[in-house]
Amino acid sequence: MNTGLVLSGGGIRGVAHIGAIKALEEHGIFPTHIAGTSAGAIVGSLYAGGVGWAEILNLFKTIPIFHTNRYARSKPGFLDTEKFYDNFKEYFPEDDFSTLKKPLFITATNIIEGTLKIFHEGELIRPILASASFPGMFTPMKIGSTYYVDGGVLNNFPTEPLKKDCDKIIGVYVNPLKKVKIEDLKHSYTVAERAYKLKSASESIFKFPDCDVVISPEGLAGYGTFNMNSIDAIFELGYVAAKNILEEQKGTQPSNPE
Repeated sequence: MNTGLVLSGGGIRGVAHIGAIKALEEHGIFPTHIAGTSAGAIVGSLYAGGVGWAEILNLFKTIPIFHTNRYARSKPGFLDTEKFYDNFKEYFPEDDFSTLKKPLFITATNIIEGTLKIFHEGELIRPILASASFPGMFTPMKIGSTYYVDGGVLNNFPTEPLKKDCDKIIGVYVNPLKKVKIEDLKHSYTVAERAYKLKSASESIFKFPDCDVVISPEGLAGYGTFNMNSIDAIFELGYVAAKNILEEQKGTQPSNPE
């Protein structure tokens, strides 16, 4: 039986995906197909490549995202996405989807054409980086003759590639809406950002019925997209949420007759 795992975007909240993977494995669940966006594309690609959850967690803890040598020069963004290539080359020396141990689907947004691209074959690292290129923070990634940014712009919960080949789909959604008051929306950009998040959340939640199980850890809304100081806490939220749901489901299943 094929089991798909879909991992949403969410910035550093994507560390919760790693905790969920740990819980899945402890319950004997090893997904056969992976789909991911943004942070979910990073976690999903490493997992599809055979990297264990502990090593993926260590990467998030040790990669120097905001080091000065990552700053963009004469490019539209604060951090140069190209400068993260070598970090992923260590994990994917052959840089090709065909080398992965599990089928992987990564979404990215063609910022020029305004269209969604699902990467599944060919070069691997640039699509991963493109999918995680949060607009404004990271520079667009050039692939072929065009440029791509965060897949979450157009599809933050890519269940679609898994529906054809998977008998069961498990979703991990780590981009919850934070509760706000009107006093929090003081500026035009905060209103625009809120509207963008509302659209993304509604489109993602609409696809929850595609999944047999949806893991959406409570408490994540309190963590910022780039809150690098809370990795252990976010990991634990993902682990506990997945563990509780899996144990709850196990408890509702009928026991085998004697």
